[in-house]
Amino acid sequence: MEKRNKPRKRFISRRSFLGNTIALGAGTMGAGLLSSIRTAKASGGLSEGDAALLRFPAALETIESDFWIQYNELGGIQDNEVPGGTGNPDYTAALTVIEDEMDQYIHDNTDDEITHWHFLNAYLVSKGAEPANLDPFRTLMGSTATGVNTNLIGHRLTNLTQLTVDTSWWTRYRDDRHNPDLDPNFVFKQAVPTLGVNQHTAIPRTDADTSDPNFLQAIANTAAFHFPTIEQGGNSLYPSLAQRATDVEVLRILMSIGPTETMHFQTWSDVAGNAPPLSAVDPVTGVRVRFPDLEVENELFDKALIMPEPCPFLDRSLPIVSIIRPTNTEGAAMGALTFLTNMGLFIGQSQAFFAYMTQLAQDADAAERECG
Repeated sequence: MEKRNKPRKRFISRRSFLGNTIALGAGTMGAGLLSSIRTAKASGGLSEGDAALLRFPAALETIESDFWIQYNELGGIQDNEVPGGTGNPDYTAALTVIEDEMDQYIHDNTDDEITHWHFLNAYLVSKGAEPANLDPFRTLMGSTATGVNTNLIGHRLTNLTQLTVDTSWWTRYRDDRHNPDLDPNFVFKQAVPTLGVNQHTAIPRTDADTSDPNFLQAIANTAAFHFPTIEQGGNSLYPSLAQRATDVEVLRILMSIGPTETMHFQTWSDVAGNAPPLSAVDPVTGVRVRFPDLEVENELFDKALIMPEPCPFLDRSLPIVSIIRPTNTEGAAMGALTFLTNMGLFIGQSQAFFAYMTQLAQDADAAERECG
């Protein structure tokens, strides 16, 4: 209880902001907020390219908010900042095995992504540009286990129950000889190879999934590796898109939000290494998963080596350097969308959803930095 009541350091209360901008029961941004924002006159609005560079991340942040809200309902702290669920004690306990502050971390990550979603859309509207709107696609079932917001059952954007989790980021950030920007065909080894094949659930689908402690821990472990897998995507996307921005304020936005995704990734990549080694079989699908012991001497897998190793950058004639990777801007948006799609995050979504997201990604990739 003491942990749950810890004061949170905020210069501006997010509670009042979120209270005016989010209705978690409907999963939508308040129409009143968007209609009340005055269109900016002095700046002359945004170019189509700069608007596209913000609209695609706004859509991704909407998607991130959707699945982080699901995680928070079941395993995070329930309060007025991130309301909606009641918590699942068994799932929360399994997450705590990995990190005793896991509920706080999930809560704060959820809070962050909601503000990213709202800020980007609000900024677009303030400049007279169309925001990203994914509300028509909130049709997926989600979990029905104890703790979820029952008003949102059947109204989710994302599917956390059929994931194929690419954990190659683990070795990509420990490898000092390869960079995906310079070695696009190099195959980085997976930290948890069995997560990279078949489909796995990262949340209890029903209360039945909480009955076997070993399988429930496997679900929590899957979530622990899904968290950094997602955040490393934003870690690369923002600097990749920033290279195409023309307006200095758009550049500032992309450069300011991007590092928060890096902070998330750093936190979760550290936490994931604490997932206990185990093997389990999904009683519903029959899929087996094995989480290895990552407390090893091998530098590519040692869980203690969480700082990004220097690697080649720009040209192999230059010294290696510690950097975010990848940051190649060509096709960055479509690459991010493909990555999320291959993960299974959108299983069950409509063709209209994929058409909408593809158009946003193509528009962002088509944006060109203008010289003025």
